[in-house]
Amino acid sequence: MAKEEKNLLEIKDLRKYFPIKGVKGPGVQAVQDVSLFIKKGETLGLVGESGCGKTTLGRTILRLYEPTGGTIIYDGEPIYDNPLGPDGKPLGKAKAVKMLPYRRKMQIIFQDPSASLDPRMTVGEIIGEAIDIHKLAASKKDRADMIKELLGRVGLNTEHANRYPHEFSGGQQQRVGIARALAVKPEFIVCDEPISALDVSIQSQVVNMLEDMQQELGLTYLFIAHDLSVVRHISNRIGVMYLGSLVELGESYELNRHPIHPYTQTLLSAVPVPDPQLSRTRQRIILEGDVPSPMNPPSGCRFHTRCPYATEQCSRETPKFKEHEPGHWAACHLLDK
Repeated sequence: MAKEEKNLLEIKDLRKYFPIKGVKGPGVQAVQDVSLFIKKGETLGLVGESGCGKTTLGRTILRLYEPTGGTIIYDGEPIYDNPLGPDGKPLGKAKAVKMLPYRRKMQIIFQDPSASLDPRMTVGEIIGEAIDIHKLAASKKDRADMIKELLGRVGLNTEHANRYPHEFSGGQQQRVGIARALAVKPEFIVCDEPISALDVSIQSQVVNMLEDMQQELGLTYLFIAHDLSVVRHISNRIGVMYLGSLVELGESYELNRHPIHPYTQTLLSAVPVPDPQLSRTRQRIILEGDVPSPMNPPSGCRFHTRCPYATEQCSRETPKFKEHEPGHWAACHLLDK
């Protein structure tokens, strides 16, 4: 019997608000009480509409944004701890560790490669910066050899080290971003929509490269994307977010075959099908209304203002995120009946 991998990352009731100067209240409630775990060596996909909090969640996990409340546990060690009390508010002052040692273990690939690469630095300087900060090279020769190896791993040539980011295509720039993330030999990488700014032909190359590197280096991914077909292909499990909250989480195959939350059913009904005959007979679920503002989210279930099955209970009570089937979690009052 295969040994079950332990959780590399676990978050509990993670919350991130952005206060607005001169405005009373919590401000923009970008991430609201999200709980999940990621096992070592797996890929957890994260999907949802634009503005639902996917990127904010990824950056808050890495503490690029400081959390407003909740707990982040990495490899059994709490790197941030400020649990919520019965009233839903953080209990007190947060306990947080210094992140520099964890920056070697936790990295990010940004969505827009051109915006995340310093235009005044060469590619060699961009990749070598992390090597210098963490003192990973014993000499200049070692540093140069590491940069060459990283460039080769992501499909770039040695001479590319002397060029500037503007001299590359979007796909090549993203490869530089991936090489930068790999420079410190991390264990966990947040892939923040790493292919959304690329051409379709380049997207498959980058996805295949990420999968190959995961096999070779034993990496763990949080893969954030809009394209459900890509997420289905690369992910072991998939989480679905709506307006800052996690509404469903399950095994990739199970969630695609048997979505149990109304919002997930809506997202999957919009995925194009390559069979014209099947596409014509397939029923699409069209949501009415606009996504509410995260500054003033609805009471109860955040999806109830657009849900075709909403009841009075949905507008009054916040559903609990719980396991309805083995490994399949969701937050919906309809599933409790």
